Amino acid sequence: MAEQSRTLENLRKVWLSVDALFTGLSDDEWHSQSLCPDFDARGILDHLAGVEYVLWGWRPNGLENPPPFEKMGEFAAETKDLTGPQLLDRTEALMHDRLREMEAMRPDEFGGPSITPAGPATYDRFMEIRVFDFWVHERDLRTPLDRPTDDGGPEAEMALAEVHRSLGYIVGKKIGLPDGMSIRFDLHGGLDTSLSAAVDGRAAVVDRLDEPDVVVSADFVTFMQLACGRIDPEAQIEAGHISWSGNDEWGAKTARNLAYTM
Repeated sequence: MAEQSRTLENLRKVWLSVDALFTGLSDDEWHSQSLCPDFDARGILDHLAGVEYVLWGWRPNGLENPPPFEKMGEFAAETKDLTGPQLLDRTEALMHDRLREMEAMRPDEFGGPSITPAGPATYDRFMEIRVFDFWVHERDLRTPLDRPTDDGGPEAEMALAEVHRSLGYIVGKKIGLPDGMSIRFDLHGGLDTSLSAAVDGRAAVVDRLDEPDVVVSADFVTFMQLACGRIDPEAQIEAGHISWSGNDEWGAKTARNLAYTM
């Protein structure tokens, strides 16, 4: 039950932060381009709400019962003529119902097997990915609009955990760090933490590295947005939002090749 409460509290926090952002948008800002090339501001809300509409009323009962994503079209048809504020009203009501629905789920349901965007796992894991999705998409809009945001807290930790799970893939496949080398990411601002990976036959996350071959230092949000392919690494290097020490060749390659998802 503790895991269910933690996930739901983080989902509630990221939703309320998204809600506050959209509540404050002007008419023109509803059409602002976000960092995600597929979405303007309204498109972000359409996407986030559409997925929640798909999940509303769906109960995972094993790996053979995927969410009914065909309902995305149903939601799009229902909301296509709404103004931005009207879409926000519809989303607020939907999120209220979704959170109440999940609060009522039994622990065995919430922790039970489920198809997720990351493959077979649990419903709880699916909702952790939803926290990541809300967190990233909110900053897709806050960054170009220059709106301040709180980048710390347990919801940020849960969002970072999604990237951390993929760190072996990022280091081994996207960066291509050679066998026998290791790397540590020191993050600051919002969250102050370190992530480490080493290549021993294959790249894998390790708990701690005291003497890595490469140390990459980055602002937390910059690191997340680079990993999500949202921002130009060259601009971030020039601005000093990401830097490195140790092996210069692999530090430079790392800073330029973090993107693993979009």
